[in-house]
Amino acid sequence: MAKYILSAFADEVTSVFEDQLKYVNKQGIGYIELRNLDGTNVSSLTIEDAKKYKALMDKYGVKASAIGSPIGKIDITADQTEHFELFMHTLDLADIFETKNIRMFSYFYPEGTDCHNYREQIMANLEKMLVEAEKRGINLCHENEARIYGEAPVDCEDIMKQFGGRMKSVLDMGNFAFCNQDPMEGYERLRDYIEYIHIKDAFNDGTIVPAGSGKGRIEKILSLYNDFTDREVILTLEPHLTTFSGLDKLSNMDDIKVQNAFETPEIAFDAGTQALRDILARIK
Repeated sequence: MAKYILSAFADEVTSVFEDQLKYVNKQGIGYIELRNLDGTNVSSLTIEDAKKYKALMDKYGVKASAIGSPIGKIDITADQTEHFELFMHTLDLADIFETKNIRMFSYFYPEGTDCHNYREQIMANLEKMLVEAEKRGINLCHENEARIYGEAPVDCEDIMKQFGGRMKSVLDMGNFAFCNQDPMEGYERLRDYIEYIHIKDAFNDGTIVPAGSGKGRIEKILSLYNDFTDREVILTLEPHLTTFSGLDKLSNMDDIKVQNAFETPEIAFDAGTQALRDILARIK
């Protein structure tokens, strides 16, 4: 039986980092996946600012479950020099925030082309980063997402098998549904490689909904994984139930349908959190 532990992308509630920490405290959530802190992406923080933010986290008793980095969200045909430097800096930040997990992606590719045309180059880039991460004892955790090499379950599995388990998976069932991919197939192909899980749900038309309300098969998959493993597993809440500061940097905004059916981002995140807790109560 898995021990599911909640974390959160609390920048969906507020861009003010101290208020993010206050929010997760109020919700009884002990972890946060770092993404945007006072309007700055985590990977762009200076070393000095990162140390100040870590001290603030210590003050509130909140730990970092992962660095929610943008690494790998760049066209594979672009010059990679500055992006690799950003990656190396992100490794330093992971050390400061005392987390072993960096969330990352597997590259955009030119529109209208086949992602497999760039497989060799993508795998070479990922290998280069893996070597550096392994020197530091840090896990690179690949998230499935639209318009990158690892969008379809079979290609995510290809990445995992290419590296023999050295690369980990961040399973995002809502992203599979959003991309009109089969979340159950995604789970079955990636089950052995899952490091942690993102919790959002969606319909195939891109409409984002509370966990358990869409096509992400969240309850079924969490139930299956609960029977599969007995380890601690982080579930990071990323409900996307309302428009929040920084969402435009995560999506083109024409590809998702945020319903904004809640009065405030906090109320929306409350609803997303409760939906997940209701699911966990049913499968325990």
